[in-house]
Amino acid sequence: MSSTNLGSPAKADAVGTNRWYLSTAPIVRALVHLCVPMAAAMIVGAVHNLVNAGFIGSLHDTALLAAITFGTPVLGLVMAVGGVFGVGGGTLISRLLGAAEHEPARAGEIRHVSSFAVWGSVIAGVVFGGAGLLLLRPLVSLLGADAAAVPATSAYVAVMLAFVPVLAAAFCLEQLVRAEGAARQVMIGIIASAVANVVFDVLFILVLHWGVAGAALSMGLANLGVVAYFAVWLRRHSEHVSLAPRWFTLSPAVVRPVLGVGVGELFQATFMIVTTLVLNNLAAAYGDGALAAMGVAVRIAQVPEFLVMGVTIGVLPLLAYSYGKGDRSRLASALRASAVTVGGIVLIFSTTVFVFREQVFSAFSADRSVLAIGVTVLTAQLVAMVVNGFTGLITSLFQAAGRSAAAIVMSVAHGVLFVPIVLLGDLWFGLAGIIWALTVTEGIVFLVGVVTWLASRRAIGRGLAEGSPERAEELLEQAEA
Repeated sequence: MSSTNLGSPAKADAVGTNRWYLSTAPIVRALVHLCVPMAAAMIVGAVHNLVNAGFIGSLHDTALLAAITFGTPVLGLVMAVGGVFGVGGGTLISRLLGAAEHEPARAGEIRHVSSFAVWGSVIAGVVFGGAGLLLLRPLVSLLGADAAAVPATSAYVAVMLAFVPVLAAAFCLEQLVRAEGAARQVMIGIIASAVANVVFDVLFILVLHWGVAGAALSMGLANLGVVAYFAVWLRRHSEHVSLAPRWFTLSPAVVRPVLGVGVGELFQATFMIVTTLVLNNLAAAYGDGALAAMGVAVRIAQVPEFLVMGVTIGVLPLLAYSYGKGDRSRLASALRASAVTVGGIVLIFSTTVFVFREQVFSAFSADRSVLAIGVTVLTAQLVAMVVNGFTGLITSLFQAAGRSAAAIVMSVAHGVLFVPIVLLGDLWFGLAGIIWALTVTEGIVFLVGVVTWLASRRAIGRGLAEGSPERAEELLEQAEA
């Protein structure tokens, strides 16, 4: 019997099942179940990226390492394509699972949502990948590759673009599996993908000497395995999620909420790429030391950031399920517990690293000039992290409640604010202005989130009331009358 079988509530809600964690498990147990695997998977993914770069670095060719750097924005956009359908579809599925507790017929809508999400991501991937291959030469130039790096960058990006449908589908399926509370299965899939990627790297890079094309091929094949794993798991364990094309629909009831929430992911990824490009170009004017310091500081700050993101992303299915169910108390409890967890992570890690910031940074670089800049960058990163986690939690609430406009505001605000702030910071304060621009931006975006949340409270409250058991009972009485 499926762990998500809504047709047999007694078994579906049995202690330890995925639905139990979403529906009735103690909040702390639910958070551990949903968030710890997500944080672990993200850390494994970061370690894998370092290992992958190490394989390329072992070839001692600077142009190959540059090609991976130039291709990173394309990979970010590919993941965003999957996120448009995966995040939007996943949150809608969780809401429908919650609503089905009072209106079982709502579960029947899930197969339309899942089919649209998966095949929508594949179709969008085909279009995106095909257009990229047709415009490969201007695309590589746009990415900033110089003459020496053009051949390697072209090879890396071309292979990646050929696998865009697979990469987008893999990311989309990950969100659909998470939507049912199966965080452990997502972790298994991501870790298995990382291991497979390393094995393929050894074969294609070290044995066959295919360079960056081999690295891109490794990533594509590893994600093909992810697609197969998640598809098989859903087929065996999910009663209502279906990947069959026959359930594909363009009904506004499906398309609007999926794309409404998902488009925010695309905007966020696009603005993050713009932010990185602007930041790197401005910092480059201050020499290699500034760029090196920023690179090291970002890597140090990644650990707590991934832990925080594990909470803010991991709790999303629980928030969406509680919202769809109309369970105001559980939604509030999940938000409070998540906020306390985020605050605890930030407080403990930021305080520890701030106190030992020079010792921590010196482990990565012995250059005194890099160390001096790096300590300042790391301090700014830690201050930004204080508000960034809560901003992510507010965004997750908007996504869970299907508040697409509010979610888009949060996604767009960062990119729209950062560019003028960093340009003015550079003009008025030089390197210090560049370093602290991200911190100032994060603080303002958090305030925007709070204001948007206050403006959305009434609408979120109405949505909870519509999904509540009282409302379901009222509709049943009207139907019987």
